[in-house]
Amino acid sequence: MIEVAGGVDTHLDTHTAAVIDQVGRVLGTQQFPATVAGYTALLAWMRGFGRLGRVGIEGTGAYGAGLARRLRDEQVEVIEVDRPDRKTRRFQGKSDPIDAIQAAKAALAGDRTGIPKQRDGRVEALRNLRVARRSAVDQRADTQRQIKTLLVTAPDELRAQLPGLTVKQLITVCARMRLDPADAAAPVTAVKIALRSLARRHQQLSAETTDLDEVLDPLVAAINPGLLAANGVGTDVAGQLLVTAGENHERLASEAAFAMLCGVAPIPASSGKTTRHRLNRGGDRQANAVLYRVVLCRLRWDPHTREYMQRRTKEGLSKKEIIRCLKRYIARELYQLITSNDLQLAA
Repeated sequence: MIEVAGGVDTHLDTHTAAVIDQVGRVLGTQQFPATVAGYTALLAWMRGFGRLGRVGIEGTGAYGAGLARRLRDEQVEVIEVDRPDRKTRRFQGKSDPIDAIQAAKAALAGDRTGIPKQRDGRVEALRNLRVARRSAVDQRADTQRQIKTLLVTAPDELRAQLPGLTVKQLITVCARMRLDPADAAAPVTAVKIALRSLARRHQQLSAETTDLDEVLDPLVAAINPGLLAANGVGTDVAGQLLVTAGENHERLASEAAFAMLCGVAPIPASSGKTTRHRLNRGGDRQANAVLYRVVLCRLRWDPHTREYMQRRTKEGLSKKEIIRCLKRYIARELYQLITSNDLQLAA
């Protein structure tokens, strides 16, 4: 029996699969529904061509998550592949079978591939909860900005009633405003109605955030207590880094790979006699942001970090350059805590 490789172009309702042999010849393409029965039929169809070695899937973290789980349960090696680059699409065109064939060839050649995250376990539960919390926090910030914007253009008599209040006080006062809805045509009343509605929404979103924090705090502590205890790392920072690394963090070959994933590894930009590095603008920007917050926290409270800042400043580095260096060092430190946790739990 010959060994074959598969590729899948995933969509919301259907998945298009392709099978190639070890020299890249296309053996067949077929479309299947994106359902449990469709996953079973897709796997059986692929195995009908020979011994299935590996399958490259586009979008293992989105439309292909269910298929990736099924293939992994069936002991099939799943490879996450990038979509074809613009040059390839310009010469070969764009269609679902073409993309599936390219995914199979990329998996076979090992070109721009990686092991996908496992979408099960406690880290996946943590990711889902963080999606809800981040949404509540973002909407609360938008609501707060809208309240302040309305106050800028509000009638003078209303603005005079709300002088110099803190955000918490302002929300409380606006939520308790008394008004007559029948007088909504008056600008003052309309502004009060809008402010009360936004303030109550702000309070509701704050309550949602608090409820989610009560669930997230013990969950993160149970997953990795060592990471949570690190200097400058709280529940939000630890949760984001755990989600970024994934349940199967062993897929990250080294701390350098983790730093690249977080966008804190400098990119070589050397040519000829010039040796230099440039800023990495890729990677997980949420992970990059939480590492930045850890740096700011340590610059304020950690004497060793402050000494490092002073020493590198004397060497001529700017504050931005020093922060970039610190993010790289902290990524190395926290990677060790993330990967060593399994050993600690086993012991």
